[in-house]
Amino acid sequence: MKKIACVITAAAALGAITVSPAAAATASTPRCTSIRPQADFYAGGRIASMPIADNNPGCTTISVSNIRDVARPADRCQTFLVALLSADGRDPTYTEPVRACSIPAGKRTVLATGVPAGTSFRVIYAIDYLEPQPQTVRYRVWR
Repeated sequence: MKKIACVITAAAALGAITVSPAAAATASTPRCTSIRPQADFYAGGRIASMPIADNNPGCTTISVSNIRDVARPADRCQTFLVALLSADGRDPTYTEPVRACSIPAGKRTVLATGVPAGTSFRVIYAIDYLEPQPQTVRYRVWR
């Protein structure tokens, strides 16, 4: 492994490795960033996150990853949907439910596309059990 790192370092020092303009543009373009949302409320077999507002113009999707049931860590799958919140207080618009699994651990599943910057939303997941406590799922939201 050290040998490969030395060869790459030497090649870079000699100018043998170049970055294409397209790759340079991609590196400077804003990308989706992640947060771990807090739960807000339970209703009708689902748990909703606190409202999330992100003004990242470089990301037009809402995705989830790193899904894990706190009580059953081997459970890495859950059904999610997104509630897109209206700025004027109207009822939210909901996406279709999507079954998402974090296998492998960092795998992202897209829940919504074409979401403009500045949109407020909640990520909602369906729980599998209510007793002895409502299911708690940890996950990351990418926006």
